[in-house]
Amino acid sequence: MRWSISMGRFAGTEVKIHITFLLFLAWIAFSAWSRGGPAAALDSTAFIVLLFACVVLHEFGHIAAARRYGIGTPTVTLLPIGGVASLQRLPSDPKQELVVALAGPAVNLVIGLVLIAIVGSVRPNELTQIDDPNLSLIGRLAIANLFLAVFNLIPAFPMDGGRVLHALVAMRVGGPRATEIAARIGQALAFGLGFLGLFGNPLLLFIAIFVYIAAAAEAQMSAAHEALKGVSVGEAMETRFTPVSIDASLSQAVDALLATAQHEFPVVDAFMKPVGLLTREDILNAVREHGGEEPASAFMRSTVEAVRPATPVESVFERLQGQGAAALYVTDADGRIVGLLTREALGEVVMIRAARPDWRFDRKA
Repeated sequence: MRWSISMGRFAGTEVKIHITFLLFLAWIAFSAWSRGGPAAALDSTAFIVLLFACVVLHEFGHIAAARRYGIGTPTVTLLPIGGVASLQRLPSDPKQELVVALAGPAVNLVIGLVLIAIVGSVRPNELTQIDDPNLSLIGRLAIANLFLAVFNLIPAFPMDGGRVLHALVAMRVGGPRATEIAARIGQALAFGLGFLGLFGNPLLLFIAIFVYIAAAAEAQMSAAHEALKGVSVGEAMETRFTPVSIDASLSQAVDALLATAQHEFPVVDAFMKPVGLLTREDILNAVREHGGEEPASAFMRSTVEAVRPATPVESVFERLQGQGAAALYVTDADGRIVGLLTREALGEVVMIRAARPDWRFDRKA
């Protein structure tokens, strides 16, 4: 995710903080300072930092559960609205999905109960006074974790409760129908929250909009995952492409751009082994700032990954969703490029499967 700062790697997962979270933290400190001075600012900032540390632990609950089923998590990004763990793939078994979904709220529940044991007790009326600075920091943190555990179990995407609902329904009616049902329930809940928000609570209105959009996006993403099941990289890849030689000039790269409808051009050596990738945007940006005789390879991306034709598309789907992930090389056993896997190619597979779910792709590498 762009505008994110890496905080280090923990247990194989890189933890990042989005710049908007730092702005949010600064806003919290400024607001508290204006109300109660430096002591209030320090207390509010410490509370938010500790709360989001618990959010990170929540995400690592999901990560630990996913790892039990062989699912890795390259990054976790901290946003003002919470944490986002980028699982390499979604669990295909509803029982596994249920365990992964419940692991996060379970972490918050355990943290909350441990903190309550430390402070001794929490009175019921304190559950609605989380912003009261007169309460102890640990007590407020305990209440916040209990709230996070309950809030995340709301049966709507993108909350964990939406995944719990999806897993439970999938056990009865299967994945595609479960996604549709869970998304509709989430959107219905969003309408309900939005209606309540019209009566003087703008926060509910904001949450309703967020839940509705997230439910629609989740439905689309799940539908794409479902459509790509059973499809290999060799079946989905683009095989008709024009490579750019590592010795080619920028002018020659422009000629290739004009001669084809491609948006991604692999840069290859004399043995057809990929060494980089030029996108349409890369070429146009280079043209704006340079002449035509510079080597095209000076403007290529050199961090593109390679996959084999037999690899399931579903396992590499997430790699093409990140910012700047334009394509993946598809190479043979000798490392020579035989195809390109692009977002456009995957989109076409999804559209074909949407029109004909039982369609089989016979093309092989």
